Amino acid sequence: MALEWVVLGYAAAAEAIMLLSLTLPGLDPIRKGLITVTQGLLKPFLSIVPFCLFLLMDIYWKYETGPTCESDSCSPSEHLRHQKSIMKSQRNALLIASALVFYWLLYSVTALVVKINRLKNRIEKHA
Repeated sequence: MALEWVVLGYAAAAEAIMLLSLTLPGLDPIRKGLITVTQGLLKPFLSIVPFCLFLLMDIYWKYETGPTCESDSCSPSEHLRHQKSIMKSQRNALLIASALVFYWLLYSVTALVVKINRLKNRIEKHA
């Protein structure tokens, strides 16, 4: 099960790197290539959305069906294991949220950069 989280982490990191490369000033000479690459990768990265929903359902299922350790019947090691499980679930939910937010930001920023480039071309045509 850890492989899914590694893949999601790498995808979120790739989205963050592309987002940074599109928004950093001073990269104007290579921005056209970055836009083309990012537009080409937006469709494959859309598969992150159902993947994140699946992983979110997995977290929910583990939370609902897992043993609870709220009373004094748990040993200290069981209580520690339960707390670690909750912390992992929270970390994974944060990773899911960040991957979805990065995808949304990447999509929005790419659309805005393309629109800005079109407007610049129209201004240059008319001037």
